[in-house]
Amino acid sequence: MAAYAARIRDVIPVSERMINVGGNRFRVLEQGQGPAVLFAHGFPDTADTWRSQLSAVAEQGYRGLALDMRGFGASYSPPEIEQYTSPYIVGDFVGLLDALDIPACALVGHDWGADHAQKAMLMRPDLFRALVSVSIPYAPRGEESLNQSLRARGLGERYYALAFDEPDTGKRFEPAKRSIASVLHWLSASPPPEQRWDPIDPAKHMLRPAPTAPPHWADPDYFSRTVAAFAQSGFETGLNYYRAVPSNFELLSAFKNAPIRQPSLYVWGADDGLCKFFHSDNPEMDDLRASWPGLVDVVRLGGTGHWVQHEAADRFNAELRKFLQDHFRSEI
Repeated sequence: MAAYAARIRDVIPVSERMINVGGNRFRVLEQGQGPAVLFAHGFPDTADTWRSQLSAVAEQGYRGLALDMRGFGASYSPPEIEQYTSPYIVGDFVGLLDALDIPACALVGHDWGADHAQKAMLMRPDLFRALVSVSIPYAPRGEESLNQSLRARGLGERYYALAFDEPDTGKRFEPAKRSIASVLHWLSASPPPEQRWDPIDPAKHMLRPAPTAPPHWADPDYFSRTVAAFAQSGFETGLNYYRAVPSNFELLSAFKNAPIRQPSLYVWGADDGLCKFFHSDNPEMDDLRASWPGLVDVVRLGGTGHWVQHEAADRFNAELRKFLQDHFRSEI
């Protein structure tokens, strides 16, 4: 897949630049021309995670854009936790479209990028016309936040993300070369099933030493870029996405039980411990559509963990291109 993407980049080059968004600077990768498709990553990652997908959509006649999200890589990284709530993150998406004079786009998000892409669908349906949510199913705001729900279920001491609330947790991820290798390996389908990361089993945490660096499925260039980015930026501001969950819940009270109506695709890895925590091994379309009426398909990728865009790049890219062809060939 890396060789294929490299061939496409020879024909349709990738540009990398810093763009002023609302007075703050964001690193953006761009490839291709046509209707815009904006890619949003999660933790711990950068825009470079999407290079294969940028090439795939550019070849199909789209304008692919991927940003280092707020708090990551070379982009704006304020220290305040409150600045990592959806009004700010969605505001970054909106500001980027405005800065590039793009009237509307499709959004593809993974991990935290998927969570905030879902919120963008609710907050600005005029701008965000289609959604591909990777590794995170949509769950509307209910009566209690995720953190409250976890604690009520007795998982307050077990669920991995609640430990990130502690100050200076980012130091646990240093050095970057070690932690990036660990997170890529243990969250993927590479380890034996009994050893894979489990979000509610502290003994199977994501920072155990990895046997390889990088995993066999990860492009070495992607790995080296990601390590270099976190060696420079650190991990603390990226962890603010987890710490902002309670504030985000309060801020989004206007969207309680709000459905996502835009055409949507949900793609997940069958060996992703986080997905299996959120839903059954084969989630029913009717169940998901109760709050996600725009959902057109659920794609379960066997032999794949959390890093869908890398572990199953060919299969994911094919599904992404089909979805865009069917649901985002709009004259905008």
